[in-house]
Amino acid sequence: MLLKFLGLPGAYALLYFVCLHYLLFDKNAVLNALSYIRRRFPTANFLKRRLKVYCLFISQGKQLIDRAAILSGKNLFDIQLKGYEQFSSLLADKNKGFVLLTAHAGNWQISLATLKKMAKPVYLMMRPEDNAAVKESLNIDAQDSFIKIISPEGYLGGVVEAMQVLKGGNIVSIMGDRKYGFEALEVSFLKDKAYFPFGAFSLAASSNCPIVVLLSAKLGPNKYIVDVSHILYPRYNSNKDKGGQLKIYVQEFANILDEYAAAYPYQCFLFHDVWSKN
Repeated sequence: MLLKFLGLPGAYALLYFVCLHYLLFDKNAVLNALSYIRRRFPTANFLKRRLKVYCLFISQGKQLIDRAAILSGKNLFDIQLKGYEQFSSLLADKNKGFVLLTAHAGNWQISLATLKKMAKPVYLMMRPEDNAAVKESLNIDAQDSFIKIISPEGYLGGVVEAMQVLKGGNIVSIMGDRKYGFEALEVSFLKDKAYFPFGAFSLAASSNCPIVVLLSAKLGPNKYIVDVSHILYPRYNSNKDKGGQLKIYVQEFANILDEYAAAYPYQCFLFHDVWSKN
């Protein structure tokens, strides 16, 4: 209602009260955020860490409101695209697809919506029931939607279907910063040991296709930047220790997220302890 009648500033204003409630009463949300905050701001004391969690909640709330604004059909945002020249050359190749690697950083739903002009459909690897809001906001699986779903609960975790999509010259989008029960490799992230899944890298290496890292950042009330400038080319040199061969690429992805967290500390929405083996 506030978004409709008072625009973004009115909707944003409500966040300061809502997020204060979560800060004071949602212990799980605070603890999940602290896994990141402690490592991003290692010198902050107890009170400063809590303040930074509050800022992180508000930042995420604003981006959720932005997503709602786009869903309502409002064209309120100036969105810049970084790295389009290299990206467009991959789009132009009709015989080879690529993996679009996303993360819980920035507004990845807006990023995908921005790429609607792509000539290739995007197959998002996710369980539909995981996030109904995501499915609605991206108009997923509608007849005219450019985004479809590959369920990881399918045959061999959806890998066979994903490889067929890539060989058909299309795009597979995967989250690269949470294990979701899949195998992971130990990497360095925010100066600590972290565990990132390597499924996207294995898929790219097996299909002989590149990985495009997709990140976005909110630069102002009505301004975003979508970054597709980071392109990785995972490859196997032998059939031995394939996971170990991919570690260099997973670490490169972690380094990209490290740089992102340094530039946009309150737009890294992990809310998950990627530093734990469990």
